[in-house]
Amino acid sequence: MSRSVKPKTLSGAEARAAQGAATRAALLGVAHELFGKSGYQETSLDEIVSRARVTKGALYHHFRGKDDLFAAVYEQVQKEVSDKVVAEFLRPDPWEALQVGCELWIESHLDPMVQRIAMRDARAVLGWEAVREVEARYGAVPLRGVLRRAIRKGLIEPVPLRPLGLMVMGALTEACFYVGDSDDRDVAFGEVRDLVARLLAGLAVNRGSGDDFETAPVEGSSVSE
Repeated sequence: MSRSVKPKTLSGAEARAAQGAATRAALLGVAHELFGKSGYQETSLDEIVSRARVTKGALYHHFRGKDDLFAAVYEQVQKEVSDKVVAEFLRPDPWEALQVGCELWIESHLDPMVQRIAMRDARAVLGWEAVREVEARYGAVPLRGVLRRAIRKGLIEPVPLRPLGLMVMGALTEACFYVGDSDDRDVAFGEVRDLVARLLAGLAVNRGSGDDFETAPVEGSSVSE
């Protein structure tokens, strides 16, 4: 006869921590939806706490105010996009990984909720410096990783990685704005996809007509940050 296993009883501190985590998650989930659909200005804290079924005191326990809550939602949005893109950056072929990941970064920012939170309201609410720091952490840093792989494979000329990652990410950000503002997003996305491919090709090591990208690393080269 099998013995039943009693569920673990949480201590008072563990129960409070679990409740706090659930409250924070509920606030972020509701705020994400409302900020994404209605925008920052049209979303009130009263509506957020009502939809999350918590008190304003609970909200202020986790966030300093509306700006702080929005900042957390914005970072969450960028992390979600980054996680999807990083999965592509990890493809075995670094050149394919670079191209597909860059396309996905643009495509992911065309989601209406991502557009409103990350491309529109974030710069007005948080300021360019805060947005740039988050974009660098979730965009330029993982981009540097796949660029480093491509350089070590001899696919891209050895160049300083930190400015390269920031400059490529800047181009991708402008591409997101261009497509998002376009009357015909399908046409605009096709335009920027081709241009991104041309920009990346401009970084590639010169090849003969019969060569592919699986070449040896450049002799004596170093990859600097």
